[in-house]
Amino acid sequence: MNTLQAILIAIVEGLTEYLPVSSTAHMIFTSSFFGIQEDDFVKLFQVSIQFGAILAVVVLYWKKFFDFSKINFYVKLACAVIPALILGKLFDDKIDAILGNPVPIAVVLIVGGIVLLFIDNQFKNPTIINEEDITIKKAVTIGFWQCLAMMPGTSRSAASIIGGMQQGLDRQTAAEFSFFLAVPTMLAVTTYSLLLKTYEVSQLKGYELLTQSPDNLKLFLIGNVIAFVVAIIAIKSFIGIIKKYGFKPWGYYRIVAGILLLAYFSLNK
Repeated sequence: MNTLQAILIAIVEGLTEYLPVSSTAHMIFTSSFFGIQEDDFVKLFQVSIQFGAILAVVVLYWKKFFDFSKINFYVKLACAVIPALILGKLFDDKIDAILGNPVPIAVVLIVGGIVLLFIDNQFKNPTIINEEDITIKKAVTIGFWQCLAMMPGTSRSAASIIGGMQQGLDRQTAAEFSFFLAVPTMLAVTTYSLLLKTYEVSQLKGYELLTQSPDNLKLFLIGNVIAFVVAIIAIKSFIGIIKKYGFKPWGYYRIVAGILLLAYFSLNK
């Protein structure tokens, strides 16, 4: 993977991480379209640049994350992330196996798009418009909804937002809580990928892959900076779109993208 390819993947990550369109699917398809070889470092890169996206949320909502007088906020996030930590560890190998097959991911994109077309009509009477009113029980329930995103193509953002709306949150509050929940979730995934996970081909830990080559470390830094900047723009835009139009635009996008990707991979078998 060269610098330009790393920048492209980072842009895709920043644009899609917090949108209900599946960042994992988009990065996989971007890599395939541009002929980027799926080696161990590329797999690590696609996960590790989530760190830049994490920082985007922390910077945008710094008052929330650094208001240490409201300990209940941190307790809710800690409780909500537990389901993903447990199930993610249990199904890590199965998730990796699915990542190697783009067809089911494209199908899930389409199915998820159909769901988003109708989701606004299902939850018309929200009762929670502030994060402070989310109980720990509701936070944990949203955390279980987030686990649906373990199927690549589902979208962590979409799953947790829908879970929030099902628990009575309005669209904006559900989206913002999804952003907040992404921080401990993706931090755990990134930390695991860098420090604990041994990659199949090289049998190296993530940090060993980074440090074995100056180029790898350079691409890691560039990717995180790009993902950070683009994610800030995407988050600000997304909140405005869902407040005005709801989730239908994203539903149509997922359906069209899924169909095009199925066609692309059918023609390039």
